[in-house]
Amino acid sequence: MEINQVKIAVIEDDENMRLLIAQRLIAEGFEVIEAADGNAAESLILAEQPHIVLLDWMLPGKSGMDVCTSIRSQDYAGIVIMVTAKAQDIDKIDAYHFGVSDYITKPFNMEVLIALLNNKVKYITNAEKSDVIKFSNMEHHPNTHLLMRDGKKIELTILENRILLYFLKNRNKVINREELMLVVWGYNSDVNTRTLDMHIVRLRKKIEVNPEMPLFVQTVRGIGYKFAIE
Repeated sequence: MEINQVKIAVIEDDENMRLLIAQRLIAEGFEVIEAADGNAAESLILAEQPHIVLLDWMLPGKSGMDVCTSIRSQDYAGIVIMVTAKAQDIDKIDAYHFGVSDYITKPFNMEVLIALLNNKVKYITNAEKSDVIKFSNMEHHPNTHLLMRDGKKIELTILENRILLYFLKNRNKVINREELMLVVWGYNSDVNTRTLDMHIVRLRKKIEVNPEMPLFVQTVRGIGYKFAIE
């Protein structure tokens, strides 16, 4: 992925700060979208699905923490970098629990921010280099969130895509629910096992001949799941 293909949402209520960051990011070649309050930010992020969100902690309307919690609960899986004046370790820990990917404290050097963003772009690019994985009569295309089954395209959600990719990389291995939740959501969160199980049910409907008697995604009672392939 090239820099000019990366969309960054700058969520900041200080107009001068927002303009300064946006201008620098545009100069670096990023595509930039902006919002100045929490409610507008949430709508913008869910509609535009930016690759990276620079999210201010203190926002009018809805706090950055509340925005992050809400978009994560609605399957937004991009990178969220919290921008805040809060520097205490406990605040950082709270941020990670709410779904933040990384953290930068005000006042920050613009060069440090650019270096951080370039690092995240490398992460995104590496994630997109995953090869097509074939199993049974299907092909998984993780880069495009597609499953090809008997030549027909089946679209996967972001989370279904992550779950299937992790299963395929750990074939015939028993995976406990906590491990799978950490891998899929990418952070320690309030996501419960019921939410995970719901996504598993949806994935089964897309890959199993009979979702009620799954051949691939098998439940290991009291532990988690196993993706069974001979």
